[in-house]
Amino acid sequence: MALSKRNLIDVPRDLDAVTHHDPARETRGTDVGLKAGAVDKIWNAVRAMYRTGLHPGISLTVRRGGKVILDRAIGHARGHGPGGHHAGAAPLRTDTPICLFSASKAVSAMLAHKMIEQGRLRLDDRVADYIPEYAVQGKGRTTLRELLSHRAGIPSIPVRDIDPTMLTHWDTVIRLLCAAKPSGGLGQQQSYHAVTAGYIVGELVRRVSGKDLPQVLREELADPLGCTHFTYGIPEAVRGVEALNYSTGPRLVFPLNLVAKRALGLPFEELAPLSNTEAFLSSVIPAANLYSTADESCRFYEMLLRGGEFEGRRVFAPETVAEAVRPVGKITIDRTLLVPVRFSPAFVLGENPFGLYGGHCINAFGHLGFINVVCWADPDRDISVALLNTGKSMAPESIPSLGRVLWAVAHYCPKVKTGGP
Repeated sequence: MALSKRNLIDVPRDLDAVTHHDPARETRGTDVGLKAGAVDKIWNAVRAMYRTGLHPGISLTVRRGGKVILDRAIGHARGHGPGGHHAGAAPLRTDTPICLFSASKAVSAMLAHKMIEQGRLRLDDRVADYIPEYAVQGKGRTTLRELLSHRAGIPSIPVRDIDPTMLTHWDTVIRLLCAAKPSGGLGQQQSYHAVTAGYIVGELVRRVSGKDLPQVLREELADPLGCTHFTYGIPEAVRGVEALNYSTGPRLVFPLNLVAKRALGLPFEELAPLSNTEAFLSSVIPAANLYSTADESCRFYEMLLRGGEFEGRRVFAPETVAEAVRPVGKITIDRTLLVPVRFSPAFVLGENPFGLYGGHCINAFGHLGFINVVCWADPDRDISVALLNTGKSMAPESIPSLGRVLWAVAHYCPKVKTGGP
């Protein structure tokens, strides 16, 4: 256990002193069908997660029945990473944008679904019909559905020792992926595409819309949802408002370091520092660098939970949402992640008896981001949730503490309806 205690933040004794929330923003849990004390028990799980010392800042927003029942942040946005509390440390606020990392994938995927809704694409169109240079090495028959469900055979950028800064060079990555030879089982074999598919999805949206991806994101999602942030990277004019990310806990050792690199595409410890660089903040990485507050991400999932509508504004047609959450194949062992997982052409799906989003969550859909960012909606519980944080760790206590938060949300927000298998 001593190994897991290294490289931690100093956790203040008084957690209330580093907690930010506006009680007026929160509806009482009992008003939306929760038992007395349920909201406090969920938040206590977050506080316990913070006490591990692995997370400089955590933000959580939960809606139930369309009402915000939790909108709180704990810790610091910057200046309080491993090694002590530095002078001028900035507290994490509920309006602080945090990087979603791989949870960005679901948002970018929905931009492709918007293009489908507008008649510019079809889910079973071939990628090469719109990006002709992609039709090499046998990839000419790859469809958008396969790309969005991690069956396109391009789980990694085909470079032996990738320079992390390559992720910030759009044209270079597109060229490499178009020239890449796909892995075996093209179209059938599921192998999580950590960052690669996002670039091709983004290029498709860019070509069929005639607009750059940030503009499409703003027009189709950020503005209709009333978001201040919800951007790829952080605009230079407001740079500095975002939370910094930190690698915490012990360095990964064999074989975990190899598994992590296989799944993430880069050495685990390099990703958090990369995300704090000017190049990362100035780039468009569709599967990895969308910045959002917890409330804004929760708005996105609340809109999907309501069949594409948010606060009276129609963002997607109900049929678009239904297609986006429909499973592609059965649950299977993913060849990259080496765990059983089921995807739709946009989301990681829930499972029974236990899945990513807690117990008995078969109809839930959402996405995981870099170990411990989790955003989702669960129609059976009538909830939308965004759990964002800034500590990136594979320490032994990291996953259990996250699991207890996910379990608490599912447990203390009981089902309001049943359905599915």
